[in-house]
Amino acid sequence: MRFGAALLACLGLAGCAAPPSQGGGGIVSMNPCADATLMELVPPSRIAAISHYSQRADSTSIPLDVARRFRGNNGTAEEVIGLRPDLVVASSFTAPSTREAFARAGLKVLYLNIPPSIADSKAQVTELAAAVGTPAKGAALNARIDAAVAATRWKGSKAPALLWIGGNLVTGGKTLLDDLMTTAGFSNQAAHYGLTHTGHLPMERVIADPPRVMLAPEAAGHDGDSRAAILRKRAIAETGLKVTQAQFSRSLVNCGGPVIPAALARLAEIRRQVR
Repeated sequence: MRFGAALLACLGLAGCAAPPSQGGGGIVSMNPCADATLMELVPPSRIAAISHYSQRADSTSIPLDVARRFRGNNGTAEEVIGLRPDLVVASSFTAPSTREAFARAGLKVLYLNIPPSIADSKAQVTELAAAVGTPAKGAALNARIDAAVAATRWKGSKAPALLWIGGNLVTGGKTLLDDLMTTAGFSNQAAHYGLTHTGHLPMERVIADPPRVMLAPEAAGHDGDSRAAILRKRAIAETGLKVTQAQFSRSLVNCGGPVIPAALARLAEIRRQVR
């Protein structure tokens, strides 16, 4: 992933990853998707802490060896306030009690929602870049996203596909992943079933009305060894369904922003292989 490689190069420079002073300051992110974007927008020395989700293999959008060079936080009000940051980046679903604690402490907080489309993700990049004082870097990231969309936009017919996030959990319509799939030449079979957002899908429904393609993490610890994945493979084998199965990394599922170019590239690669 391009942004991961750039960050690794930066962290290799002397002093590049120096932590903020113990007196406080810097940016504390409680939002794993903001973590990934912050890596593009500010030097590591400005990041006081990132979300603990970015330090877990099943929820990170950042290379783990990079994420683990930063201090993690569990998102508790006490922990974040104790760091005395200049800015907190949190999620729109942050608990009201935590929001109130931040307000009482006088912290500057940016609450970010879950973007349901590429356009919304770009708007979020712009918002975060403005909050951290690097609008030009935000514009540069959005230009890369635009270039990725232009390079991968599929002009032919769309192949019905299911994107499994893990177990029997799939992404439905009105989501960023749905927008990415559509851009790269797939129609979202889960949306065809009537599923919006993210939800559980029984295999019986899939067998009765199968997609052309199934995308899944399919790696140990990333769904490949789950009961649902094993049953899915068995069902395809025993019913003779003509379904192309392809791996779609868990790290490409979680977030937008700098993840979008890599996600689109992988989806476009898979689409070219489907006949």
